[in-house]
Amino acid sequence: MADLSGKVGLVVGIANSHSIAAGCAKAYKAAGAELAVTYLNDKAKPFVEPVAGELASPLFAPYDYLDPATADRLFDGIREKWGRLDFLLHSVAYCPMEDLHAPLIECSGKGFAEAMQISCHSFIDLARRAVPLMENGGALTTVTYHGADEVFPHYNVMGPVKAALESSVRTLAADLGPKGIRVNAMSTGPVPTRAASGLEDFKETLEDARTRAPIRRLVTLEEIGGFAAFLASDPAAAVTGGIHYIDGGLNIIA
Repeated sequence: MADLSGKVGLVVGIANSHSIAAGCAKAYKAAGAELAVTYLNDKAKPFVEPVAGELASPLFAPYDYLDPATADRLFDGIREKWGRLDFLLHSVAYCPMEDLHAPLIECSGKGFAEAMQISCHSFIDLARRAVPLMENGGALTTVTYHGADEVFPHYNVMGPVKAALESSVRTLAADLGPKGIRVNAMSTGPVPTRAASGLEDFKETLEDARTRAPIRRLVTLEEIGGFAAFLASDPAAAVTGGIHYIDGGLNIIA
């Protein structure tokens, strides 16, 4: 297991106890880290609060990707509580349902812009805010999907959006490397989360992954979390700019 003793992390994107971000947060906590945890709004809070309680998070705060004031208050809270930040996890993806379910050619400009801002630019903005708190280096991690590289049925506009996110990871890694800040993405296999359930025919996607992946099963939140903890740890000090597949080898199968 990775050792994150004495490290402080920020986890953004927990929807409930079954989300990828929750699995990562639990692994960070088990490795010894203290965590700041966010929730989107009052509607989402009851689903995230039990996870924050399980993590014994000293800072549990709202963060709305479209409201910069909430980000200001969040980072002020981190600065006041710890005065630094060692790692950050961004596990956020959103697109208006009508645009997500439409072929890319029918995606509205508004829907495309909103999907790109929330799913991609929010990571860039969080990185910008985190850098001043990472004077001794740090690790930034986001979550992507193989639909950034290949066309997946019903993934539609999220393919270009995730491709932009992966490109942002590489560019940020080059920009921030001299500061000792590493930037990586985890490309996970399909996981039965609330967010993924918004995709059409997602049950078929899960069954296809279970059948075709070399390990003949789906990856677990614990496995994804374990890799996230590694990326935040000192042994990963030379790992940056990568898109790391945690998908049971599914990405290698034609």
